[in-house]
Amino acid sequence: MRAVLLTGYGDVGKLELQDVPEPVAGPGELKVRMLSSSVNPVDWKLRSGAYRQRTPLELPVILGRDASGEVVAVGEGSRGLQVGAKVIGLVDHAFAEYVVASENAWAELPAELDPVDAGALPLVVLTGAQLIEEAVRPRPGEVVLVTGAVGSVGRAAVFAARERGAEVIAAVRAQQREEAAKLKVDVVALDDATELQRLPRLDAIADTVGGDALAKLIPKVKPGGTIGSVLGEPAGARERGLAVRAHFTHPDSKRLAALARAAAEKRLAIPIARRMPLAEIRAAQTLAERGAGGKIVVRIG
Repeated sequence: MRAVLLTGYGDVGKLELQDVPEPVAGPGELKVRMLSSSVNPVDWKLRSGAYRQRTPLELPVILGRDASGEVVAVGEGSRGLQVGAKVIGLVDHAFAEYVVASENAWAELPAELDPVDAGALPLVVLTGAQLIEEAVRPRPGEVVLVTGAVGSVGRAAVFAARERGAEVIAAVRAQQREEAAKLKVDVVALDDATELQRLPRLDAIADTVGGDALAKLIPKVKPGGTIGSVLGEPAGARERGLAVRAHFTHPDSKRLAALARAAAEKRLAIPIARRMPLAEIRAAQTLAERGAGGKIVVRIG
């Protein structure tokens, strides 16, 4: 099969399209013929070596976390999804024509979703939803601010927080205010000092951006409040008496199925900026890393 191999840490020149052996489904696993994947920040952070200490790689390696395709083989002991099922999944080694992963990584694809565009969903929707449900854990009526709310993870976090009955504030840059308003929640511009001063006291922050933006918001959280972040534990938060939870995304077939259904029903939208073939993975990663204004879908099948 054809797959994109990362041959060494560095720039996109270290990504090479090569022929490699097809994976085989083991017990409890599904083998999927890929239709699409997408580019996520973790891909270029792993490629560059920025995550070398946190997640060392055994090179060469196939990157890619998102998968959309069709089941072609079922491992011993697998139940539920069968050969021929259209699926999406949060997996490893997705920039390839075939992917094998645990049955728990896969969810059936709703018929209403375009199977190519569905490759944009798994990592970002699970990350945003799990950030809310497992790290922030808001109760109905609590005020939750989501940083980076118009990003893909942020949109999923806003959706999940509203599902739980929270009062949501979307925190974005001033130039993104109009787009954030489409989420039908309150909006604050992080680069507008006057707006930040007017913020109400927050019960929690769901953070997807970190850095100075989060540092400015920490004093706005009530004592005993919560900060959940996908970027590690922020400095100074515990000293203020806040509960701090760093979140790491994990596969969850049932939650992914529910989020895919929400996307099919247009209750959750993840914008797509471009669709590019696997052979153009270098250009796809470059474009995504520079900021494309939406997901870059990688067509495979």
